[in-house]
Amino acid sequence: MGFNFQLSTFNFQLFPVLPRENIVLTGFMGSGKSAVGRLVAKRLRFRFVDTDQLIVDRAGMPISDIFAQQGEEHFRDLETAVLESLGNARQCVISTGGGAVVKERNHAILKSLGFVVWLTASEEVIFERVSRNDKRPLLQTENPRATISQLLAVRRPLYEGAADFSLDTTTFSHDAAAAAVMAAARRTFAWDAES
Repeated sequence: MGFNFQLSTFNFQLFPVLPRENIVLTGFMGSGKSAVGRLVAKRLRFRFVDTDQLIVDRAGMPISDIFAQQGEEHFRDLETAVLESLGNARQCVISTGGGAVVKERNHAILKSLGFVVWLTASEEVIFERVSRNDKRPLLQTENPRATISQLLAVRRPLYEGAADFSLDTTTFSHDAAAAAVMAAARRTFAWDAES
């Protein structure tokens, strides 16, 4: 006499869902997502995933061209599609674009991907960091400093609402920020100190 059960009647809700051991970095441009993310990925031996680069690869054109030719709304739709495509990602550090939190729908996607870390910095430091790069489409304005201030005011509560943990990188080196992100992930995922 063998054991027989119907898989369709088995209640999978009896078992806790384990969190995906991904670290998802959000934050404004210039907050350190790429630099810190690469360090964290290297130290944890995780894969580094840059969602902006995935968008560029899939669209076949730079982000500035997507904005110029198809508009920000189209770019945000591509961003959502890329985030959704990462649903099976494991052991990744995922660096999102600065505006990934603008679409409310993305908040649930970000949470489903893993431990969401909001990297922030002072407005002055962000301006200094981003002014080194003239390819940021949202800063192609008469007054980039005012644009940063306006965007930060709108996005701060969105970052906060999506995040499991926040870290102000204003005075942190990339190494120190990476160590803080890893320490928070260890606590969240109950990793031992050797992880």
